[in-house]
Amino acid sequence: MPGETLPEGGRVFLVDDDASVRRALTRLLKAGGLDVESFPSADALLAALETQEPSCVVADLRMPGLSGLDLQDELARRGVDLPLLFISGRADVTSTVRAMKGGAVDFLEKPVSDTDLLRAVTRALVRNREQQAARRERDTLQARLGRLTPREREVFVLVASGLLNKQVGSQLGTTEKTIKVHRARVMEKMEARSLADLVRMAERLGIRSPPPPQ
Repeated sequence: MPGETLPEGGRVFLVDDDASVRRALTRLLKAGGLDVESFPSADALLAALETQEPSCVVADLRMPGLSGLDLQDELARRGVDLPLLFISGRADVTSTVRAMKGGAVDFLEKPVSDTDLLRAVTRALVRNREQQAARRERDTLQARLGRLTPREREVFVLVASGLLNKQVGSQLGTTEKTIKVHRARVMEKMEARSLADLVRMAERLGIRSPPPPQ
C-alpha cells in the first residue's frame, strides 16, 4: 500500500472453505508483514482460537457449516472481542446490514482488492490494539477502586461529580475536614494526579454520581 503503514505486528485469523483463496490471501497478508493463521471452517477457528496480541478475523460470508455471520454471533456469545471483516462473492443487502450492525469492520466483495484488504485489516488491527489498551486501563482502574473503603468510594463518586468538599460533607453528614482526609486517600489510592484525572477515571469506570437528595 503506497503511502500507508501497516501496524507493527498483529495476527490475522483467515477463514475460508476455498483452499486457493486461503493460499492467495495468506501470501498477501504475510507479504504485508502480518502473522496469518488460516482455517477451512468457522468451527476449526473456534476450536483453536487463542490470542493475546492484537488480532482480527477475516472470514468468508458463506461457508459449509457455520457461516461467517454464525461465526460473528458465536464470537459475541463467547465474549471474544475481535474485529471481524467479511469477504464474499455473493453478498446481499440483508447479510451486509446484519454484519455491520454486528460490529464488522468492513465487507469486501470477491475478488478482493489487495489494497482494500490490507487497508481493512490495518483498521481492524488498530481497533483491536485500542480495545486491548482500553481493557487494560479499565482492569487497572478496577483494581485501584478495590482499594477504597466504602466511605472513600462515596467520596470518590461525589468529588468526581464536581461537588466541593463542603458539599460532599453535607451530603454524607460529616465535616469538611473529614472529607479532605478521605479525598486525599482517594487520590492516593486511585493514583490520580489531579481532580481532572480523577474525573476521567470515574468516566472510564462508568461511575455516575447519584441524584442529589430531595
